[in-house]
Amino acid sequence: MKKLIFNLLVMIFTFVFVNASYAQGPPSPPGIANGTPGSGDIISQNGGGAPIGGGLFILLSLGAAYGGKKLFRLNNEEEN
Repeated sequence: MKKLIFNLLVMIFTFVFVNASYAQGPPSPPGIANGTPGSGDIISQNGGGAPIGGGLFILLSLGAAYGGKKLFRLNNEEEN
């Protein structure tokens, strides 16, 4: 039981700090970098990057739920 609680605390701790790492300022407008129009980098010239955070969060949470289910079943098998 102590191992399960420890694993849950580690997952919660990791989740909190991963979400905090997404905190960043908004990107500069397309085509304007370093204050001069037309000198933007490749990303701003191609329209910017698409956010993938929402889908990644869903996949990670489903993977964590599946792993938790597997650990729960493994613990129950060991006790029986």
